[in-house]
Amino acid sequence: MSMGRDFGSKIGSGGVATASEANVQRRERLRQLALETVDVTQDPYFMKNHLGSYECRLCLTLHTNEGSYLAHTQGKKHQQALARRAAKLAKESSVQPLEEKKRAIKKKIVKIGRPGYKVVKQRDPDSGARSLLFQLHYPNISSNVQPRHRFMSTYEQRVEKRDEKVQYLLFAAEPYETVAFKIPNHPIDRDPERFFTHWDEEKNLFYLQLFFKPDTLPGQTQQPGATMGTKMEEEEEGEAAYEVEEGEDTGSP
Repeated sequence: MSMGRDFGSKIGSGGVATASEANVQRRERLRQLALETVDVTQDPYFMKNHLGSYECRLCLTLHTNEGSYLAHTQGKKHQQALARRAAKLAKESSVQPLEEKKRAIKKKIVKIGRPGYKVVKQRDPDSGARSLLFQLHYPNISSNVQPRHRFMSTYEQRVEKRDEKVQYLLFAAEPYETVAFKIPNHPIDRDPERFFTHWDEEKNLFYLQLFFKPDTLPGQTQQPGATMGTKMEEEEEGEAAYEVEEGEDTGSP
């Protein structure tokens, strides 16, 4: 065996590379790969200084060219610094106070007045229960809008004196003003057959039918003024002329 070559190397080869030579070759391969695949301009830690050299703002290192910088980003030091940075950001974000929820911005809609209405007052001949049928006309209602309604007590408004004997039935439909009707504060029968609403899109008419619970129960004496076996009907028409200003803690119907 010839004594002119290193142990373990092949004939004609340059010998086994040392650790430092292998490290240089590895960095060169990483540099070439990074040059082909990485765009340094998108790296937030890459900076070119006034001397024409390049800096890593994360590790505070100087580099003569882009390839050297890219090789540095693949190294252990830079990768560990990235991990520490990510852990710090995660810790800071976990203790940040909750941001105050943004309040919804109400749409500003120009009101065009109050709708016309018709109210029919009836009494059920069998049970004696009083009934109200509301019909409201919205000829210029906004597209894809259906009138809404809700009941409101006198304690939720700031226009009239509070009265436990009455309540309000509100109707709303853009761009019309929200209007309300004052009705007796009696229990309302919520049976689907006795309480219902209907929106006629062709005629732009909104109907609401409600029945109050009967004044007397079967077998009890009828209260004065109630006429059993007859159907009383009264009609009232016009433009809804009563508007309720609601309290701050109460929304529209």
